[in-house]
Amino acid sequence: MTRLSVNINKIATIRNARGGNLPNVLEAALNCERYGAHGITVHPRPDERHIRYQDVRDIRSKITTELNIEGYPTEKFISLVLEVLPHQVTLVPDPPDAITSNAGWDTKKHKNYLKEIIAIFQAKNIRTSIFVDTEAVNINYAAKTGTNRVELYTESYATLYPKNKINAVKSFVQAAALAKENGLEINAGHDLNLENLKYFCENTLYINEVSIGHALISDALYFGLENTIQMYLRELR
Repeated sequence: MTRLSVNINKIATIRNARGGNLPNVLEAALNCERYGAHGITVHPRPDERHIRYQDVRDIRSKITTELNIEGYPTEKFISLVLEVLPHQVTLVPDPPDAITSNAGWDTKKHKNYLKEIIAIFQAKNIRTSIFVDTEAVNINYAAKTGTNRVELYTESYATLYPKNKINAVKSFVQAAALAKENGLEINAGHDLNLENLKYFCENTLYINEVSIGHALISDALYFGLENTIQMYLRELR
């Protein structure tokens, strides 16, 4: 079964809109794992406009499921990762002012840089993943960095899915097979939801984990967090 990691950034966004600690981000993370999520994903940004660095510390000390920290490897980000020692770090090439992740790495161009950063994390036994698109060159060069996994950036799949789901998933099927050939494990994320998740995982083989935040937290406003997590888990079975 593909594992579900719940990205809780949007919960922190709501909290930060009013200040204080409502909703409680740590409590939300604990509830996610209590309701069946296999992991928690956080994406702290330099301005801490949603997840704060202290949130990451608090969550790491309390949860029992996997913690995945996403982000661009600034010096501050690297220091945080080495401090809290998550189970997985996902390297994302987004600038500090990006609203959300909107591209994968050019792994050929940044191979040496990524290789250096990955070695730092792996020396601490942290599993590494690189955010990539489905271009073969980026899959092949990701393998050359020494990373454990790639995370396939699925926005294009989600956008095309309502119009032509066969064409939408085609490049991801090929990319996953190529990643597997290169000895990489595979994650996926971005705009996956209750409508398109099952088809993606049924057709794109070898997916170890999906990271879902915006859609899942939005669904929880209608269905409740516990019920929503169970709905997503059913799509993955």
